Amino acid sequence: MIELPLNHIFIPSKIPSKKLMIILHGRGDSSRGFTFLPEYLAIEGMNYILLDAPYDYYGGFSWYDLPPNQLEGIEYSRKVLTDVLDTLFEKQFNAHESFLFGFSQGSLLTFEFGARYHKVLAGYIAVSGYIYDANRLLQEMYPNVKASNWLCTHGMYDDVLPYNTSKMQVAVLQSGGFNIEFKSYPKDHTIAEDELKMLAEWIKSK
Repeated sequence: MIELPLNHIFIPSKIPSKKLMIILHGRGDSSRGFTFLPEYLAIEGMNYILLDAPYDYYGGFSWYDLPPNQLEGIEYSRKVLTDVLDTLFEKQFNAHESFLFGFSQGSLLTFEFGARYHKVLAGYIAVSGYIYDANRLLQEMYPNVKASNWLCTHGMYDDVLPYNTSKMQVAVLQSGGFNIEFKSYPKDHTIAEDELKMLAEWIKSK
């Protein structure tokens, strides 16, 4: 595996493939927190790279600081992720067959980084997060990404990141032409079993 500017876990596909899922964890977690996902999704032709965020946070990692001090970390994480994906897509994997998946803080980066990144991926999955600035994102996005496949899910009982905030921000992007599915689940700040089943089918359909 080639060297990257972030620590990571790489899980190869069971059959040779240039498809890749990039997984971004939430605040205080690490790449280890999502090692269950590849086996659960059971997509034989998918490679996975699980990234550790750049900032230490109480035994885990963080992509950016707590509100209201998020912006500096968000911008730095966007820069690092650009370097990571540029390296991955140079020769080893195909961007147009690959997916970006983020939970909580990782969900925010899926939007704030993924929509600005200069290559269009097969799909973008944002779970239980929010958008830092939806209107600014519409101004600064890479125009071709909004026609790709976007999926945002959120728990109606989320006590960490409010459901209504996420829903309203996604509506702003939808009104700006983004092809985003928004799905609600009766859950708190976690990933539900039926949600995982839906994610697997959604990815396989793209």
